[in-house]
Amino acid sequence: MSSPMDYCLMVFFAVLVVHANAAWGVPFEQNYLVEYGSDHIQYFEGHTEVQLTLDQTSGSGFGSKGGYGSGFFQMRIKLPDKDTTRILATFYIISVTSIHDEIDFEFLGGNESFILHTNVFTNGVGGREQQFSFWFDPTADFHTYKILWNDHQIVLFVDEIPIRVFKNITYSGVGYPTQPMRVEGTIWSEDWASNGKPVNWSSAPFRANYQWFGIDGCQAQTLNPQQCHSPDLFWNGQKFWDLDANQRKAYENVRNKFLMYDYCLDRARYPNVPPECQLNG
Repeated sequence: MSSPMDYCLMVFFAVLVVHANAAWGVPFEQNYLVEYGSDHIQYFEGHTEVQLTLDQTSGSGFGSKGGYGSGFFQMRIKLPDKDTTRILATFYIISVTSIHDEIDFEFLGGNESFILHTNVFTNGVGGREQQFSFWFDPTADFHTYKILWNDHQIVLFVDEIPIRVFKNITYSGVGYPTQPMRVEGTIWSEDWASNGKPVNWSSAPFRANYQWFGIDGCQAQTLNPQQCHSPDLFWNGQKFWDLDANQRKAYENVRNKFLMYDYCLDRARYPNVPPECQLNG
């Protein structure tokens, strides 16, 4: 019998396949440029796949050429295998202004498996971490990670399954990302990713592969920000304002089974429940 996650995947994939096809086959250079570590990046399949490498000399990363005011951003990623303790691969969108807005997927390595770490920053305020264990091996093949960002909600998807929702509830005093944002992907090493455990450099080099360099986003450099909220952009349509019934079932299933940490439940850190926690479920 199919699980709620399987059913949601089939239904939602049918809706979005046309947009996924638009992202597939687009060469890296059309929308992206290398941010750092150019000698640690390799290209495959006519530059429709990029491999980021980290070793003891450098990591590597890329970013979109432009900033976006809304969109449905996606990337297919295959994470490095071996012992990846303290290794961090990422896919996120981040503001191009001094006001820090950010929505991120961060993949925290370990000696056995990765942890999927997510966060949302608004007006310079973060601290909204939610972490998940994987229900598949993210190092064995490519999987799809998506960020929906419109004027109504932010939704993070893994293989078409919504795993996190952050509503626009500014009326309650909770910030919401409004700055133009760039799309970025990186691999690097950071202490906090492993609670101080050292990198096992004998497992280096560490390689993360990325595909799907088309961007479904509203370029914000020269536009009035309100134009990026136009209903003519598919991701702003009413069906993207809330999860539908099938998505809701898959969302609840994956969170019940695989959510490892939720800042909303951390009373030692937040004695008073953050206001968005009561409205984003």
